Amino acid sequence: MVIEEFSNYLRYERNYSDYTITAYGKDLRQFVSYIKGLDSTIPFPEGIDADMVRRWIVSLMDQGYTSASVNRKLSSLKSFFKYLMKQKTISVDPMRLITGPKNKKTLPYFIKDADMELLLEEADASDEDFKSVRDQLIVEMLYDTGMRRSELANLRDADVDYDLMQIKVTGKRNKQRLIPFADELKNLMQKYQQVRDREVGKSEWFFTRKNGEQLRPYIVYNIVRDKLSEIPTLAKRSPHVLRHSFATSMLNNGAELNAVKDLLGHSSLASTSVYTHTSFEELKKVYHAHPRAQKEGGNYGN
Repeated sequence: MVIEEFSNYLRYERNYSDYTITAYGKDLRQFVSYIKGLDSTIPFPEGIDADMVRRWIVSLMDQGYTSASVNRKLSSLKSFFKYLMKQKTISVDPMRLITGPKNKKTLPYFIKDADMELLLEEADASDEDFKSVRDQLIVEMLYDTGMRRSELANLRDADVDYDLMQIKVTGKRNKQRLIPFADELKNLMQKYQQVRDREVGKSEWFFTRKNGEQLRPYIVYNIVRDKLSEIPTLAKRSPHVLRHSFATSMLNNGAELNAVKDLLGHSSLASTSVYTHTSFEELKKVYHAHPRAQKEGGNYGN
């Protein structure tokens, strides 16, 4: 099937991650299902036109999908039909005139430094149980390094250099970067490896399950969600919230935008600049404590 051929192209020629390939395939199959629901005789992909795509967009919005979700699905379709044009499977790209709904600009969720410190301090550092030590380290590492959950799940023991105090991370498009770490994280990592080797056995993968298998991203998600549930005021609980918290904390404490961009593995400053808005909101809150800002009629920072 052409979708499977496209998936192989993404995997072997573009070096996309399994997670991204699965997401693209899911989007494409959802679109095919919609088209077959309109008219089962429509040939796919040759019979697809822009009007069908627009009708799909409307149906998704009617089902309650956010503009960001719709645009992500359209990105899958655009990549797919661009591939088909390259393969000369189709002669006209139905996506060439398609524009998605405008995304609402929302600030990323993040955890305040004080709340994060309290959460990490409350963890029982004396507990030698494998799962407890592992789960504590996962939260600490995501917060201390800003790496993605897929990057964390794919870490190998060989990626950690204790002498140079840095971790080699393989991100999107197989792009590698180095992330430094401090003594406190080093101690937690070494403690975890000792417990892991004793209770599970040595492994090429840094993070493992109790049976020795590689820890999967969905398990990382569940671990973080459960841990962050201990912060009752937090509206969203996911590994990406820890990534947002890392970036926001770095900028709030004086790190330069370019440095944070490199640490996060962003390809452009545009992706990183969203955190400057979060930082500015924090600065406004601090400024409102100034006596001039508290004067009647004062609207400094607004």
